[in-house]
Amino acid sequence: MAEPLLKVEGLTRYFDVSKPWLNRVIEREAKQWLTATADVSFEIARGETFALVGESGSGKSTIAKMIVGLLEPSAGRIVFDGQEMDFASGREMRALRKRFQMIFQDPFASLNPRWRVGDIIAEPIRTFGLMSGAEVGREVGRLLEVVGLGAADALKFPHEFSGGQRQRIAIARALSSKPEFIVCDEPTSALDVSVQAQILNLMRDLQDEFGLTYLLISHDLSVVRHMSNRIGVLYLGRLVEIADGRKLFSDPGHPYSRMLLDAVPDLTLSGRRRRQVEGEIPNPIDPPPGCAFHPRCPHAFDRCRAEIPQPKRRGTGEVACFAVEEGKI
Repeated sequence: MAEPLLKVEGLTRYFDVSKPWLNRVIEREAKQWLTATADVSFEIARGETFALVGESGSGKSTIAKMIVGLLEPSAGRIVFDGQEMDFASGREMRALRKRFQMIFQDPFASLNPRWRVGDIIAEPIRTFGLMSGAEVGREVGRLLEVVGLGAADALKFPHEFSGGQRQRIAIARALSSKPEFIVCDEPTSALDVSVQAQILNLMRDLQDEFGLTYLLISHDLSVVRHMSNRIGVLYLGRLVEIADGRKLFSDPGHPYSRMLLDAVPDLTLSGRRRRQVEGEIPNPIDPPPGCAFHPRCPHAFDRCRAEIPQPKRRGTGEVACFAVEEGKI
């Protein structure tokens, strides 16, 4: 087995959401902590697309920000190409930084409106010292053509482009440092459906052309099905299932995965019954004991309310569920 490009082990992140100190003293309240992610572990092989899915508030974007270094983990470790990321060492992080990039969710907020497109794309090239002088301008023009725009667009400002074109500019910026790994945080959620398909096809073409590895963050199962090789399902900051892309859609293991898929409209008219997603994600500041999904799970029993399930092997993937482990479903 080849060494994975990215390995995440026990990744955990807490946020202090307490009231100000004086309020806590007057009201005699303790500090409050929000657990955004808890003990998340997965691996991504070179050249594959690994997707993280889940409802809003499940911790997808928090994981993405920790992997690219925008947030420091409270616990756990991230290993990129055999090298553990040391968030305290600016020099080591800078050396790794140009090897991975991020495409953000909102193309209207992720581009500096005061900069011309050429300067936006050229910034990583200059920051990492990859080129200088006239070479930078030629590379910017080449990248714009790679993503389906023209070299002359380098002179324009972001407001002169549509949402889909702005996301193409964001992709060109991500490619400018010649990365091996790109984190895509809901890259098409702010776009029209027809434009979404164009951007997703562009991302797949670029992956084949440059040998890129993707971590795709999404709540849209149709996007995940189209793009991913393997899928991790998150619930309240914990991974409840990891499965091959085709396997998850044909034979989901965890009850939460089944609930998400049951809510997808039956466009093929197969006659399969569909159910609306029931209930809501619990408060992450005060999660339920045991398995966090048990208040919404139709298969929950006493053990689910007392213990936190650990991932167990299921085929080529993993499922964290006592009902699956004990053969109840």
